[in-house]
Amino acid sequence: MPGASAYFIGGGVHYTRKSLLSLSGTGEAMFAGVRGATEPWALLIARTQRDRCSATWGVGESGAAGPTGNRYGDSPGHTCLAVTGPQERSRTLETGSSDRYANMLAFAAAGLQLLVEVLEDQG
Repeated sequence: MPGASAYFIGGGVHYTRKSLLSLSGTGEAMFAGVRGATEPWALLIARTQRDRCSATWGVGESGAAGPTGNRYGDSPGHTCLAVTGPQERSRTLETGSSDRYANMLAFAAAGLQLLVEVLEDQG
């Protein structure tokens, strides 16, 4: 969309811990006591991305799209979403589906919906 750079600074897909560690200023200590596919992990991702882009808002997501669960024992269709900025909010979504593509769409829609809700609460 023309003009998107006025409000979208950037983003990243941090599929692994290694990818997060590749970001400037990150280290193993930031992961202490936080496991993937949880709301605290999604908040960590959102905060890290927001800070690295010097942005006002960040959105994070972590889960198991499917067709199987993840190494933490979460079922397919499980995701944790977070928005961080002047206000922070997180939530967990369980679709109950093992359809990877459908879950990816549902996760993205839920993350954007969470962002909209937080922005609307800002007035």
